[in-house]
Amino acid sequence: MLRFRPVLLARAVMRRLTAAALCLAAFAHAADAAAPQSPIRLALVESLSGPFANTGEAVFRNLLWAIERVNARGGVQLPAAEGGPRPLQLDRYDSKGQSEEALAALQSARDSGAQYVLQGNSSAVAEALLHAINLNNQRMPEQRMLFLNYSAVDPALTNEKCSFWHFRFDAHADMRMRALMDVLQQDASIKKVYLFGQDYSFGHAVLREARRQLAERRPDIEIVAEEYHPIGRIRDFVPYGVKIKASGADAVITGNWGNDLTLFVRAAAEVGFQGRFYTFYGNALGAPAAMGDAGVGKVIAVADWLPNYPAPESRAFYQAFRARFPDPADDYVHMRMQLMIEALAAAMEKAGSTDPVKVAYALEGLQVELAGQRGTMRAADHQFQQSLLVGRMQKAGSEAVPFDVEGSGYGFEVIRALTPEQAEMPHRCSMRRPG
Repeated sequence: MLRFRPVLLARAVMRRLTAAALCLAAFAHAADAAAPQSPIRLALVESLSGPFANTGEAVFRNLLWAIERVNARGGVQLPAAEGGPRPLQLDRYDSKGQSEEALAALQSARDSGAQYVLQGNSSAVAEALLHAINLNNQRMPEQRMLFLNYSAVDPALTNEKCSFWHFRFDAHADMRMRALMDVLQQDASIKKVYLFGQDYSFGHAVLREARRQLAERRPDIEIVAEEYHPIGRIRDFVPYGVKIKASGADAVITGNWGNDLTLFVRAAAEVGFQGRFYTFYGNALGAPAAMGDAGVGKVIAVADWLPNYPAPESRAFYQAFRARFPDPADDYVHMRMQLMIEALAAAMEKAGSTDPVKVAYALEGLQVELAGQRGTMRAADHQFQQSLLVGRMQKAGSEAVPFDVEGSGYGFEVIRALTPEQAEMPHRCSMRRPG
């Protein structure tokens, strides 16, 4: 039997109960007078405390909103033999950003009856969870679980380490890098680049791909340095900023996220670095406010979707999120997380079941659409295929940038849009499926 170190604080229990109550409230409001059926439990295993708590809370808000939408229309529509319509319930488990804590949370989630695990903020944690879920499903077929990944973008997770039990709804790092390179390739002013990242699997994957694509698409660019730092442990990035400025770099390429990005760009601005930032996550969680005017026209970010995407249904979608979460500090909406929950509900309805094996097969090849955005789950490697956007930081208030980020006064103008077909890349997955 698979064993994890059991850890569950009373505060975490209360948070899970609160999340469950919020999710079920929408269902109860929309349902008939009859009491709702037992909920379908989804276990969010994420950093909800510690240096990356802001990223975990942003995920929670997005998933909660998506689940409220499903429950408001009556929940997941299942046949009578499966209990009829059932609401989704989101339970919170705090991993503190650590693999050991995440494995303990996984044990608790399984013991509580959850069959669906949701995680993303850290590819290292994702790899640990995936390994544990693979073992669990092999040894305990009566308690199988599916892993829905919304942000862990190490390419290996849908290539060499691909699994039938894992579905990734974010574009992986190589896909994101290619979108950034579409912009960088056209910028003739960039002659020197500094590669900077977090010292773990994802950080290395980002910079490894940056080197490869620079050599292929801009061989004239000099890479002045490639540097890594401990993830979540640096509070003062000024020494790094000084080195980057002294290197003469025209741009920095980084996959940093959370406080590791916010503190870094703030330090670079403080020391007077004038170059550009090509980022995976520079469009929120404090980064625009940290850069201020110094980031205008210089911070480039890639995302599956941006609030200033010029389409009426897209802007209405964003305004609906802000109406639900009006505090500017809560402003970070992820389209892919909305599509993930929609895909899960659709797969359960297609399968007519909540059994993880049946739902996994139903997810393969499934196409979903929301607010004009569409995506398809590629069956071969379980990598979601969706559009990618590249944005440049600007002052908000113009026709191209009607919305700012987190009340900062700065938003992102869409400068490159890739269709799902343009963003797609080949895979190296050889997947084994259950008989």
